[in-house]
Amino acid sequence: MPAAFGTAVATHAPRTLRRCFFRRFFGLLRGLWCGLFLVRFVLHALAPSVLLLTTDHVHYTRQHAQQQRDSMSQFLPSVKAAISIERTTKRYDADLLALDDVSLHIPPGSFIGLLGPNGAGKSTLINILGGLVLKDKGRVSLWGRDVDKDPRNARASIGIVPQEVYMDPFFTPHAMLELCAGLYGLRRSERWNDTLLERLGLGDKKHVYSRSLSGGMKRRMMVAKALVHRPPILVLDEPTAGVDVMFRKHLWAFVQEMHAAGTTILLTTHYLEEAEALCEKIAIIDRGKIVAYDKTATLIARMATKSLHITFRGKKLPTLLETLRLPKHAHVVSSSKHSIEICYNPQKVAVAVLLDAVRDKGIVIQDLTTKEPSLEEVFLQATQQGFVPKK
Repeated sequence: MPAAFGTAVATHAPRTLRRCFFRRFFGLLRGLWCGLFLVRFVLHALAPSVLLLTTDHVHYTRQHAQQQRDSMSQFLPSVKAAISIERTTKRYDADLLALDDVSLHIPPGSFIGLLGPNGAGKSTLINILGGLVLKDKGRVSLWGRDVDKDPRNARASIGIVPQEVYMDPFFTPHAMLELCAGLYGLRRSERWNDTLLERLGLGDKKHVYSRSLSGGMKRRMMVAKALVHRPPILVLDEPTAGVDVMFRKHLWAFVQEMHAAGTTILLTTHYLEEAEALCEKIAIIDRGKIVAYDKTATLIARMATKSLHITFRGKKLPTLLETLRLPKHAHVVSSSKHSIEICYNPQKVAVAVLLDAVRDKGIVIQDLTTKEPSLEEVFLQATQQGFVPKK
């Protein structure tokens, strides 16, 4: 009897183990399936109501995104200032005053250059616009929406290209723009991600991991991220730093098209020739204060000096310098063997008076050129010597 019992157990033991194994295995699958179903249910319940915009830690709802899209077209033409900054101050500690009672009003559709030396307060001002830095006092509004009272609509109306390049190295450009568009609540029909990538020269790289992109391409990607939701205000903080000349030309052509379509653009750059060529107005900030703000041509015209370069024949330069008598508001700034450069105030002295003074000494003028003041000279005078007050 014991032997028969042992034989029966030995015969049925493998079958029992198999049953136990499959029972546990299918039980585990059933539990996993139920867990996945529960997670899907929770995500489905939460997805229509809450989206987290990680760039500025603002919670958006799909309902709010729809309201923002519908209301944007209604208040676009009616605002008086795209960016309004009133008596804003920011102090990081007792010894560092970043912004000192700054006021700046930028009309809709403007192309404004914000210039200043390093540490002047440009980045602090931009971070306040983007909600990354809290001001100590003052009032800031974007497209008529106060950044403190209505932060959602205010931040939804602005796109910022920061100096720093940051992105997920495991995302492709296309996937990154799709994520950003989803965070802004854009429908598929409202997205222009492929167009953006093509216009910025990333069309052939849209499915390549961002970690393999070059530095210039990553900079282009930052521009695309700022434009993904078609903001009426675009802030470009050193957008051409570290990019090639060809992309710089393409970028400015693209930005000028956006400006022509009505986008308000605020540009910070250390390439002053770019600001002079592109910007309608220039604001110069130094030591936390706006020291100049006017049309670009007006600022340059208010420069107190202009230069006249004369190439001559005949008398040698020492003889000419000994006998040449210039008016009160003109003086010699440089000279060579047979040329001289005269700096003068065009509002006080006419070029004809300078030429007559040279001719009176029996000098035969071979060639002459005049040099207009540049934005660089305006910038240096504003940040080093104090700006010439408006007459």
